[in-house]
Amino acid sequence: MATAVPVERDAVAEAFPGPVREAELPGAVLHRTGGGPDVLAAGVGPALAAASTATALTAAALDGRPYGLVVSAGIAGGFAPHAPLGSLVVADEITAADLGAETTDGFLPVTDLGFGTVTHRPPETLVRAAATASGARTGTVLTVSTVTGTAARADALRARHPRALAEAMEGFGVAEAAAAHGVPVLEVRAVSNPVGPRDRAAWRIGDALAALTAGFGKLAPVLESWNRHDHR
Repeated sequence: MATAVPVERDAVAEAFPGPVREAELPGAVLHRTGGGPDVLAAGVGPALAAASTATALTAAALDGRPYGLVVSAGIAGGFAPHAPLGSLVVADEITAADLGAETTDGFLPVTDLGFGTVTHRPPETLVRAAATASGARTGTVLTVSTVTGTAARADALRARHPRALAEAMEGFGVAEAAAAHGVPVLEVRAVSNPVGPRDRAAWRIGDALAALTAGFGKLAPVLESWNRHDHR
């Protein structure tokens, strides 16, 4: 099963050692690991992540080697105390937190406006296997276009999404591209900072990347052995 992983590249390279070849795609570079998944640094934000992922999926399909799974991985803000610094989160729901409309009665997601979708759900069996293997927490990972920087915004997001564990900027875009190709998606995040007032001094990006690397080392057997056709 071929897997595409839009991710911090070095974390995956350590989990899947071997020679890495680069393949130029329109607007993106695909890193082919020896015996492991293809790795794509998809960029920042849901739009670029969606475009880069769609490009990789289309190129693979045209090449006659379509992917069987897409994994969106990286660092994220965690909602305290549910997802502390350095913890790993596997999304059982990937939700666009700010795709909709502001009204006098509050925020309305596009689904309430009668079109679109705001949530993608990864395969339950894969989520359970990934969380068990890596020791990750499971819950909703929100995708935002603007990083939360105030306590009021953090409280509002958590009130609208009580199962939210983390906030990142790419997962929903990756999931939209995967869904358009009929490919399952998984999102894995390591928590680098609390969601709330913006305080760069409190960020622990190095620790989060180390946790992501360790998590991928444990996830590798799950990703290599999982077959979507066995878990319908």
